Amino acid sequence: MGVAERRAREKEELRLEILQAARELFVKEGFANVSMRRIAERIEYSPTTIYLYFQDKAGLLDCIVEERLQELANQLRDLDPGPIVDPFESLRIGLRKYVDYWIEHPQDFRVAYMSDLRELDPERPWRCQILAKELFDRLRDNVRKCIEASGKTSDLELASQSVWASVYGIISLLVMKPSFPWVDQDQLIDSVVNTAVNGLH
Repeated sequence: MGVAERRAREKEELRLEILQAARELFVKEGFANVSMRRIAERIEYSPTTIYLYFQDKAGLLDCIVEERLQELANQLRDLDPGPIVDPFESLRIGLRKYVDYWIEHPQDFRVAYMSDLRELDPERPWRCQILAKELFDRLRDNVRKCIEASGKTSDLELASQSVWASVYGIISLLVMKPSFPWVDQDQLIDSVVNTAVNGLH
């Protein structure tokens, strides 16, 4: 490995270290209570070093959420429907992937969805919200196909938001209340997803 390659790798490793420290602090102490200096102390670097990578604290948050949403979007895009042509089954598979993804990344779910970004900085052009819109547009399109297949006359926005509220709710509960005596988690998730999808029939 050459000098340039080694420096590039070290730079990326430090960037990831900054993101991980910020993620952990945002979850533990809340975004408003974490300073760039606090993050720098966590990784034992000066705040100046962090500013070489990120413009400000909001930029750090934006990057954390954007990267995680991009990974989720890629996984949903790569879902292979195979012989499945039933839009209800396709929606069911996508919703299950969505839930499973966030259950596997609970800290990132807390960071991404437990903060009102517009309230934090209403003037900022949050990049992560572009991806969030794409994800919801994908959901809406899948719900639309289900409505068309059912032959029902339904309010697309109401139906889409109802489905999203269902899966968001189960993720939030499992992430925020892990010590609750839940029934078998897989069965619970399947039940919620099936109920949301079956409501479109």
